[in-house]
Amino acid sequence: MADAGKPPRAAAAPRLTGLLTLTRSRVGTELRERSDRVRANLVLALQAGLAAALAWFIARRVIGHPVPFFAPIAAVIILSASIGQRLKRAAELVVGVAVGIAIGDLIVITIGTGTWQLLLIVPLAVMVAVFLGSGAALVTQAASSGVLVATLTSQSENLYPDRFIDALVGGLVGLVVLILLLPLNPLVIVRRAADPALDVLSDMLILSGKALAGRDRRRAEAASKRLHDAEKELSEFREAVEAGHETAVLAPARWRARGPLAQYAESAEYVTRGLRNSRVLTRRVVSLLTEDEPVPSALAEAVCHLGDAVRILRHELDAGTDPVRTRRRALDAARCAGVAYDAGVGFNGSVVVAQVRATASDLVRASGIEAGTVEEMVSEAFGRDGPE
Repeated sequence: MADAGKPPRAAAAPRLTGLLTLTRSRVGTELRERSDRVRANLVLALQAGLAAALAWFIARRVIGHPVPFFAPIAAVIILSASIGQRLKRAAELVVGVAVGIAIGDLIVITIGTGTWQLLLIVPLAVMVAVFLGSGAALVTQAASSGVLVATLTSQSENLYPDRFIDALVGGLVGLVVLILLLPLNPLVIVRRAADPALDVLSDMLILSGKALAGRDRRRAEAASKRLHDAEKELSEFREAVEAGHETAVLAPARWRARGPLAQYAESAEYVTRGLRNSRVLTRRVVSLLTEDEPVPSALAEAVCHLGDAVRILRHELDAGTDPVRTRRRALDAARCAGVAYDAGVGFNGSVVVAQVRATASDLVRASGIEAGTVEEMVSEAFGRDGPE
């Protein structure tokens, strides 16, 4: 053996060097990822600081409360809980904080603090919150605010509405900062959520197409499994589109983003459909390879073209341009599917062809073409009515 004559330390040196190199690489990657997360949340940090300071200033200097700690707390809660959520949930938090504080104050001043008082405060706060709106954010915040008041208040204190008012001030200041003073860029939010969803769809379609070309069942199974686990990315994309649209409507500084966001919103609906069709497609690719059915080369090309169309859609949405290239590549996929169908496919292959055609229609629709025109374009590219 090559290392037989070497001293133990000399033999271990290359392994140690390799380990150190790998460790440095991993540490560097981790630091870059953490730095990217910090940069991505910089505006949120500025929002939180501005909202907390303004809430404290207004409650103490304008209204005159001596220690308005609930004002900055409520402001920060509103901002932190509004990321990727609808404005309704942020408003629920404002009401929830105020309800919990009001109920906690009334009960503590009347009957004091203790274990059984908490047993009364929390259920009552939850029931009132449910009566007012039943949103999960409202209920949770009402209960936690009631607990906070009950554990910080002594029975000797007089009943003042200070904490209730502070919570409302903080919540409203948080909403003002979120909507008017320092609104997040909705396009950045949507792109950050859209890219992972479109990437996983694109990558797994291309991987499935390559698996077909190489008759590689293991790669086909990996693609199918990953696509079936992609619901998280898709949900985040849809939620980001909804939140971004809301910000663009309410925040005057972001009104110019409404056009590009409308394009994302329309695309999100058809990307969702395309993902579901692609799940069926990749599952049938696995069955096709398992049952050793014929695989015309055009079939693998069709699936790869679909993945390429999704990749192009991502770039065209990012650029805010008309998705002409997406449309063209999706029709290429339909055209190749028609060629594969003519060449002869088995049962699973015919399902793959049908799903290619359906997903191509989804992508052409996502590019902004109306439904009736889409069917004509895809049918013409395919060459016949084809399998449904």
